[in-house]
Amino acid sequence: MGLGRFFTAGSLVRAVACSSLAQQPSPPAAVSTTTPATPAESPVTAAEYSQQFLVPGSWFHGVHGLAFNKDDQLFAGSVIGQTLYRVQVDSGEVDRVIDAPTGMADDIAFADDGTMAWTAFLLGKVYIRKPNGKTIEVANGMSGPNSIAFGKDGRLFVSEVFLGDALYEIDLKGVDKPDFKPFPRTELRRIAEKMGGLNGFEIHRDDGFLYGPLWFKGEVVKINLETGVIDVIASGFKIPAAANIDPQNRDNLYVVDTGTGGVWSVSLTSKAKKLVASMKPGLDNLAFDSRGRLFVTSMTDNGIYLVDKHTGAARTIVEGKLAVPADLAVTTDGGKETVHVADVFSYRTVDGQSGAVSDVLRVHGDTHAYPIGISVGPKHVLLPSGFSNTVGKGDRKTGTLVATLTGFAAPIDALESADGSLYVAELASGNLVKVSPDGKTRSIVAKELRGPVAMAQGPGNLVYITEIAGGAVLQIDVATGARRVVADGLAGPEGIDVGPDGRLFVAEVGQKRVVAIDPASGARTVIASNLDIGLAPFPGGPPALVPTGVAVAKSGTVYVSSDLRNALYKLTPPTP
Repeated sequence: MGLGRFFTAGSLVRAVACSSLAQQPSPPAAVSTTTPATPAESPVTAAEYSQQFLVPGSWFHGVHGLAFNKDDQLFAGSVIGQTLYRVQVDSGEVDRVIDAPTGMADDIAFADDGTMAWTAFLLGKVYIRKPNGKTIEVANGMSGPNSIAFGKDGRLFVSEVFLGDALYEIDLKGVDKPDFKPFPRTELRRIAEKMGGLNGFEIHRDDGFLYGPLWFKGEVVKINLETGVIDVIASGFKIPAAANIDPQNRDNLYVVDTGTGGVWSVSLTSKAKKLVASMKPGLDNLAFDSRGRLFVTSMTDNGIYLVDKHTGAARTIVEGKLAVPADLAVTTDGGKETVHVADVFSYRTVDGQSGAVSDVLRVHGDTHAYPIGISVGPKHVLLPSGFSNTVGKGDRKTGTLVATLTGFAAPIDALESADGSLYVAELASGNLVKVSPDGKTRSIVAKELRGPVAMAQGPGNLVYITEIAGGAVLQIDVATGARRVVADGLAGPEGIDVGPDGRLFVAEVGQKRVVAIDPASGARTVIASNLDIGLAPFPGGPPALVPTGVAVAKSGTVYVSSDLRNALYKLTPPTP
């Protein structure tokens, strides 16, 4: 129920379809499917940098769907991680139940007989798993299937949110037949449409009505599943994300507001609202166990929490310091290094010495966009989002968002020049675009780039850019558009930065390493290998949905995001 928000301002899936790209223990790394390539030029063997996790890893890659089965086991889903997990609520232990890509679960539901159902938002599919362990694809071709619930009679209901806006019923009567085929979207019974973003909902066991939030209207509604008639029962929410009925008192509907971090109760009879708990923005889902205990997910914090319905106190079941770290930047002030992290669900900073993590911006609370790129310019921190096709501009000193530029084609990275102009790399168009300081004028500096992912500022008018589809690093003169190949034959180059010695430091994801490249000769040296980088893309999606970030400090220390572990590497140069 969370990743769907990424596409509110435009779909990366659609954009990419138009492009030329057809030391503490950590949880196990997620599966990577990047295929190594053979470099055109063998890198130099030298003493590698020492490796440490400055920020330790965590489970999930944004935790979204949440549900208990009949045995009171808790299940959680991750879209970016494409994995369905089981969580022990007493110990916080986590194990994988279904791996990528089938395990992509934006929302989860259980029938009385133990059948589990979930929505694979990016795949447009709905799956069920029978009590005997058999997994069946029951629907496909949907436009962002997001939320899901069973009725008490075993009927299955699914909504499309963000890429679509409709509520459907999926008939499961014939799923056990040998010749069963998944239903295409056109063959599903459509109950209602153009509702305003029906998100995490539940079917009342007594009256049979659907109760759920309308994301874009700030309302909670009641829907007749036979007629599609919609009645508003509560309003005034900022961004209501999910609603569930208290099994101990089925007159109480609990609602999480992702925009404020509020957890509310709503009486179905009196329609009275009561604030139960105040948490941080970025909440996504909730679920009750058989004892009536309330559990809430935070996609921003990779967290699951037990919330006391009476006091509002929250106990952490599992949590992460970072959610999905992507691109990085680093600044040095008085010898103190600060790493700036595009953490997909937030913009965070990390102390380069202690590893302490601080929030700057959180999705839904501070910004609607989901940053995957980041750079620190003369005046602004830039936060491009290929998910929302936007570039956010934050004040360099405070991080406060001062503007959001729209209308890009999957922007992955951006740089700010001294005069305030922006240079934006668009993955979907293959263009490097110049944007005037006021954001009103745009021109193409370079076109037909082969999957531009990350950029770094070179001397003068020179910009270095990685091409993930071309396996190359390019040098582009932004004044003339002239380009030259600095290095090619790279296996999945993503993050890039310029070191104090002028070398380019590149995350070669297909080889699980960082290489230093001489921009004049193209000679390369491996500085770190066997890194946990390269999160698997979803089938049919872009290869760098979450790019691995690289940032080099003035001291020569190299910071690298581990998208597999939700961790941050600190690479220290060897002592001469």
